Amino acid sequence: MVDAYYPGSLAEALELRTERGAIPFAGGTDLMVKYRRPAGVLPELPGPVVLLGHLDELARITEEGGILHIGAAVPLSVIESDRRLPYLLRSSASQMASPALRNVATLGGNIGNASPAGDGICALAALDARLRIAGSQGSRSISLEEFITGPGTTLLREDELITEITLRPSDCTRVFYRKVGTRKANALSKLSVCADAAVQDGVITDIRIALGAVAPKVLRMKDIEESLRGSTPEELSERIPDVLAAYEKHIRPIDDQRSTARYRKTAALRLAEEFLRNLSEEENRE
Repeated sequence: MVDAYYPGSLAEALELRTERGAIPFAGGTDLMVKYRRPAGVLPELPGPVVLLGHLDELARITEEGGILHIGAAVPLSVIESDRRLPYLLRSSASQMASPALRNVATLGGNIGNASPAGDGICALAALDARLRIAGSQGSRSISLEEFITGPGTTLLREDELITEITLRPSDCTRVFYRKVGTRKANALSKLSVCADAAVQDGVITDIRIALGAVAPKVLRMKDIEESLRGSTPEELSERIPDVLAAYEKHIRPIDDQRSTARYRKTAALRLAEEFLRNLSEEENRE
């Protein structure tokens, strides 16, 4: 048996984290898999849990001063249907798990699990998301990129909780999301590619590309992105081979039960190329 605490507020939840070392439990969809045991045997959690899914402070989506605030315990089913949120994020949420699981699974849990294959993490990385972290010593803001340090590891301290995800509404009109898996949904990704771009007057003003499950963390190469800003479609088309060669040097996938490293690398590069060529060709047609 595992002790479970049902706090009445975020402040109480933080007290339980600090005093009892309680494990955060919102939807529990990643947590139950992480600590699962053989069929017919209950998962063996390493300590008490603090339930978070019912807390209003963590279950809201608001917009203030041009910044979107997504509570860490907002279910994926709400995220996929909220049109205030960037299409890239809604698309990734719509293909995570099954419809039933999306009613309880959360972005906060996806981030806390810190899997390189996390679909929500890949989309949020492309959107330059930041996290609000609350703890016994106060709150802090940190970029998602900095927060996740490797497979399954983060900078979250034992007295802290992820309370919200913040991001700016995207003005990118060219959006690309591909999840490669055994099935479109209800299956973990073999890899994913999340990318978007903005084009004004025939010039690429913004471009972001995130590759999931091809390295210890979601892969973004901001130096490459910066070099492509200000390019024309023709210039982009000429640079695609060099861009892909730069990505290839940093793609370091693994073999596991879902896929092979060779497949992941080949598919990721081809999907990145598809995005870049579509962007170039679309602008040329205009």
